[in-house]
Amino acid sequence: MLLDQIDTFINRYQELAELLSDPDVINDAKRFRDLSKEEADLRPKVEAFRHYKDVVDQIEGAEEILADESDEELLELAKEELKELKEERDQLEEEIRVLMLPSDPNDDKNIIMEIRGAAGGDEAQLFAADLYEMYSRYAESQGWRISVVEAHSNDIGGYKEIILQISGDKVYSKLKYESGAHRVQRVPKTESQGRVHTSTATVGVMPELEDLDFEIDANDIRTDIYHASGAGGQHVNKTASAVRLTHIPTGIVVAMQDQRSQQQNREKAMLILRSRVYEHVQAEQQSEYDSKRKNLVGTGDRSERIRTYNYPQNRVTDHRINLTIQKLDRIMQGELEEIINALILADQAQKLEELNEHSI
Repeated sequence: MLLDQIDTFINRYQELAELLSDPDVINDAKRFRDLSKEEADLRPKVEAFRHYKDVVDQIEGAEEILADESDEELLELAKEELKELKEERDQLEEEIRVLMLPSDPNDDKNIIMEIRGAAGGDEAQLFAADLYEMYSRYAESQGWRISVVEAHSNDIGGYKEIILQISGDKVYSKLKYESGAHRVQRVPKTESQGRVHTSTATVGVMPELEDLDFEIDANDIRTDIYHASGAGGQHVNKTASAVRLTHIPTGIVVAMQDQRSQQQNREKAMLILRSRVYEHVQAEQQSEYDSKRKNLVGTGDRSERIRTYNYPQNRVTDHRINLTIQKLDRIMQGELEEIINALILADQAQKLEELNEHSI
């Protein structure tokens, strides 16, 4: 059964190689892009499949030796080799089951990240700034590019809201688990009594989408153009360059005034609007499914408390997978890999369990 499935993947991979050298495909930008993505996604699977088939062939060879050989020394060697090969085969089967899990079509996309100070006033907004620094350092360690699309700061260095664009290799696949409410426990800079306060900031992670990925009907968007203004409401631009886009069916509004021209503001606003509307649509489609599954590792609900950062004890706890790490100082410096890898493994284990339940 598994070998039949593997052959299907290998045959498709070979077919893709031929298609990608076809001039008609090369001249069709969308088809070439889609097939290139499929080929890249299949490549690690096919390499594992070929390795697995080679091990299965070696097992058959060792079993033939055991059936035909009479030399005791050769029999012992064949038995030992067969034991090792079967252990390798079992390990590869587990790896292949993970590789064959349905992949998230957004995993290779760039993201829009929105960080907002929530409960806790100034302290919550200072924590939002700390999360921005944490994600910036992590992005830098991954070789990703990060840019600020829009930011609303307070007078003491915090952020009421900051919107980021993070681009690079498979950004969404790693940061999609960060959506939710992040809770901090620490003594605020503004606290004179030395008491520990609890505050929260929310993080929203959305895949950055192009028109080809997700299209919004232009008739569903209301566009308002107005003068950009600075602090206190005074006009800072004599021309009307600020743009407000409203998606009428959902009521989602995006306003942008930080760019130099109306066209630049419109493009940035549309980028964020498309991601927010997509997130809204996905959340609606997911709600019924989520109510039926364990939903151990969420990737969308910003109100869900996902993590606590306890400064007095230098501790970070991810509540979804009951993971506690005693190195908050390093995590706030962007060393997120341990948490992210644990979330990915938990998500894979959950999907494997569900797959096994459905196959029984």
